[in-house]
Amino acid sequence: MSPHTPPGDVPGKLSHVRADGSAHMVDVSAKAETSREATAEAFVHTTTEVLALITSSGMPKGDALAVARIAGIMGAKKTSELIPLCHPLPISKVTVDFELGAADRVRILATVKTRGVTGVEMEALTAVSTAALALYDMIKAVDKHASITDMRVLAKSGGKSGSWDIAPQQHENPEGEIRA
Repeated sequence: MSPHTPPGDVPGKLSHVRADGSAHMVDVSAKAETSREATAEAFVHTTTEVLALITSSGMPKGDALAVARIAGIMGAKKTSELIPLCHPLPISKVTVDFELGAADRVRILATVKTRGVTGVEMEALTAVSTAALALYDMIKAVDKHASITDMRVLAKSGGKSGSWDIAPQQHENPEGEIRA
């Protein structure tokens, strides 16, 4: 089992794989509808100079964070079209936020909510990854060495497996490293 496996996860059974090894979309028709939420993060590493351009609205292509925020929201809404075995969900809320830190990086946080029969972890991950890609696109003209790192789910609630949250000390993560 991975050291990053949330409590309650049972290793060894993949829900999207049949006994013969073929992939299939899970039947969720008998599951109870509950309120569900997931939060994910990703990091875009760049330079101090680029962070200054972002905060002063001096980016050549325009408002980088506004573009990335809208891209993240759109990404969450399109998850079932991008990830083959994801169910389409009635998303009730998506937030995409940014933290610009002293570590020459932008932390992207996305939270997705729904009331449904399956979770929104993939939607939260798609939101941060799409926002990170859009931000990278906005800054690549001024930083050819920018990078995207450390995408992960931080927390989820609702559903059969209940709620879990990464240890609080792992939420603050200035170097993009997992800490025990």
